[in-house]
Amino acid sequence: MAEPLPGLALLFQRRFLAARPLRSLPWPELEQSLSTAPDSAALLGDILGKTILHPLCVKYPPSAKYRRCFLTELIKKLESTAAEPLDELYEALAAVLKEEESPHCYKNYILPTGDSVSLGESTALISGGTTGLVTWEAALALAQWALHNPSVFRDRTILELGSGVGFTGIAICKSCQPRTFIFSDCHPRVLRQLGENIRLNGLTPEPDGTWSSQTQSQGQEGEGEKCQNTNVIVAELDWSSVTEKQLLGLRADVVIAADVVYDPEIISALVGMLQKLSTSRADRKAPEVFIASTIRNPDTYQLFQAELDKSGIKWQTIPAQSSCDFLYDVQPDVTILQLFL
Repeated sequence: MAEPLPGLALLFQRRFLAARPLRSLPWPELEQSLSTAPDSAALLGDILGKTILHPLCVKYPPSAKYRRCFLTELIKKLESTAAEPLDELYEALAAVLKEEESPHCYKNYILPTGDSVSLGESTALISGGTTGLVTWEAALALAQWALHNPSVFRDRTILELGSGVGFTGIAICKSCQPRTFIFSDCHPRVLRQLGENIRLNGLTPEPDGTWSSQTQSQGQEGEGEKCQNTNVIVAELDWSSVTEKQLLGLRADVVIAADVVYDPEIISALVGMLQKLSTSRADRKAPEVFIASTIRNPDTYQLFQAELDKSGIKWQTIPAQSSCDFLYDVQPDVTILQLFL
């Protein structure tokens, strides 16, 4: 009799904790394993322990709706076999059914190092007039690329544009040992959630009002682990009004951004700020720039490239990673550009 697929519960774990679309979870592989497993209940119990009952889910749970749909699907799979009912599954579903829906939820990403990033997010794609309260695909792709290229970030000052809820930057702080990481955004609610997520992951941002300073900020001991010793700054940064002098004060060696090329109306402000970065370096070398985009509208993306060409900023496409260490699913419509200021 065939054994269950190795690591099946871990495949469920990584995707479930990150609240990936339920259709992307390995249901066909589970059905195959259930049809051959000597103990279906034990296999489902293992999956339950690595998902719903995992300490990260208990402390920072995905939305109640997501957990309810997940458990309902697991129960369907169990009931399609001749296995004995698994009380823990029904008890877990009963507990979730008692919960009220909340506009707030968490996603948890297991990094290749075994460390994790936990993020508070909105359950709605657009909330409070902004799309910045959720993690978008390009942020995952950029983090994936960064974790494969840590030397780009190690002991350097990184400026992230449009940090949103903070996934990419927190993953880099935990895995790539930057000297200073400057998170930035311009929406008040996004900045508030960003600060909460940074602290949630054991990092301490500089106090408000010191966003151009380079003073030391020790990572706090949190969740039983110590984050790297990185200066962390949260900056309110408006691309259209930031000055060359302010950008020079940040002394960025590397500039990154994810999913900032989605609206034709903000492209000119973005390219204009990149031009300021190129002229504000005094006698310093221009920063390296990497921008990851999910190409939802090819016209918008081509407009961005055309604006770069018009401004004299050269660019090249960076090959995508062949796999995603922390999710196991690759988004083919995500592209990373390296810009040369």
